[in-house]
Amino acid sequence: MEFSLSKITLGFWRALEWKYSTKEIENLITQSIELGITTFDHADIYGQYECEALFGNVLRENHSLRNKLQIVTKCGIKITSPRFPEHTMHIYDTRKEHIIQSAENSLQNLATDYLDVLLIHRPDPLMNADETAEAFYQLNKSGKVLNFGVSNFLPHQFRFLQSRLDFPLVTNQIEVSVLCHEHFDNGSIDFLQEHKIVPMVWSPFAGGRIFSEQSEQANRVRNVLHELAEKYNVGIDAIATAWLLVHPVNFVVVLGTGKIDRIKSAMKGLDVKLSREDWFKIWIAAKGYDIP
Repeated sequence: MEFSLSKITLGFWRALEWKYSTKEIENLITQSIELGITTFDHADIYGQYECEALFGNVLRENHSLRNKLQIVTKCGIKITSPRFPEHTMHIYDTRKEHIIQSAENSLQNLATDYLDVLLIHRPDPLMNADETAEAFYQLNKSGKVLNFGVSNFLPHQFRFLQSRLDFPLVTNQIEVSVLCHEHFDNGSIDFLQEHKIVPMVWSPFAGGRIFSEQSEQANRVRNVLHELAEKYNVGIDAIATAWLLVHPVNFVVVLGTGKIDRIKSAMKGLDVKLSREDWFKIWIAAKGYDIP
């Protein structure tokens, strides 16, 4: 099956907070698919290990949805939870046994026979790349996971794990926004573009800070976003989305809202073609000084 993700994806990190019924979540999924969002982002630990099951309840009720969407989920973090009393503290775990068990749990929670993409959630300083690769091979050979990637990895960490695999890691999910330029500065975005790897972007609105944070940086950027929102006749969320989508690395943007109106508003960024000058207005506002 050919690997593909929708340019805008819907993340279920906060799904427990939405307090939606199974039917309401199904409506959100179907409406998202109608809008062109076919990729849904999860992690085993989201909502204290409960968010995947909220999504899975929908697929149990409506099996036909599965072939219309792609499921991305993550593993490799352990947190303390009543569901897993053996987890005594917050750690990273990329051992073969844990990866395979996490994938099996996700398959059950999400009510699916396969995952489109499984990501290692965070770099593990104790990662044995050979053992992690063995887990990937086993899951892929069994047909339970079609593709693999990472999240929050730096280029050298990505390269290290890739060196043990004879198939490509398909993505690195990283934090990028009009307020967060870390991965421009540390070489990650250049590395991903060099190797034609499509990055997924989490927190594209800086965790909501672009809307309300009262800091010098946020105020500067928000003023520019409002100026451009008026110019392009969209909301500032669409401008923040467009700022990412215009980049040649081909970002895939993960939205975290459960409100369909907010999803529609952000998706207007797909139709906004920011000029290079407007892109740099935001860049310079975030930096707080003119480019050299």
